[in-house]
Amino acid sequence: MLINNVNKTAVYRQRTGRYLLLSAIALIFIFPMVFMVMSSLKPSLQLLRDTSSMRAFLPVGDLSLNNYSAAFRRVPIGRFLFNSTFVTGITVILGIMINSMAAYSFSILKWKGKGIILSIIIATFIIPFETIAIPLLLIVNKLPWIGFSGFSIGWMNSYHVQIIPFLAYSFQIFLFYQFFKEIPKDFIEAARIDGAGWFAIYSKMVIPISGPVIATAAILRFLDMWNQYLWPKMVIQSEEFRPVMVGLQYFFQLNIPWGEVMAYLSIITIPVLAFYLAMQSAFIESIASTGIKG
Repeated sequence: MLINNVNKTAVYRQRTGRYLLLSAIALIFIFPMVFMVMSSLKPSLQLLRDTSSMRAFLPVGDLSLNNYSAAFRRVPIGRFLFNSTFVTGITVILGIMINSMAAYSFSILKWKGKGIILSIIIATFIIPFETIAIPLLLIVNKLPWIGFSGFSIGWMNSYHVQIIPFLAYSFQIFLFYQFFKEIPKDFIEAARIDGAGWFAIYSKMVIPISGPVIATAAILRFLDMWNQYLWPKMVIQSEEFRPVMVGLQYFFQLNIPWGEVMAYLSIITIPVLAFYLAMQSAFIESIASTGIKG
């Protein structure tokens, strides 16, 4: 009995220590967001004074929503939020369809040369986007206009120039490939014997059980697209199509209104948090089931 009590005490202490460590790590990641939100409620002078103490993380002093109203006057936030949501949403949805089908062909179908092509696709993931940005810009600038029945639109200053170049994504293909190749072959062969076609197997059998990896791919791609700055800055000059990150340039001036900047950042962070909270359970399940490690 005494030994059991000692073991329970040891397990309790170990578990408590683990939770304390994880809580401390969580606080390290939460502090910047707390600082951002608290700073968005303070005048710029008070914000700068408070940065030298713990007051920067506390709701103390002259708090108000003036920075938010000023940010809305300075920047067309509603338009920018719509642009980023539209571009990000379309890219995530179409990208998951395209990349999952590509991974399905690599992991399930049998055809010559797929190993070499898959290796080349995965290798492209290590190439920084900055190295191909200028060549991609030159290619896009030479593409023909899209039009029908007297209506035409170019590639520059448009939504599609922010979407189409980012639909195919090597890392997403790799994620889906890792998941699909773990599907039992007997499962696929049984469907083939029953007369199911390859697309029917993909759409009615493989995709329905791929919720966790779809959530992971969606979250990672959502973050990438929502944080796009360099490419929209290069191809978008019209305010009508600018995303939220390009909106930060509206605050670049001699006397930077830091309170307004923090308010703007707080506003554009809300969709990211909402999307992650909606997908977090499937995301955690994917990490546990696919063996993805940091």
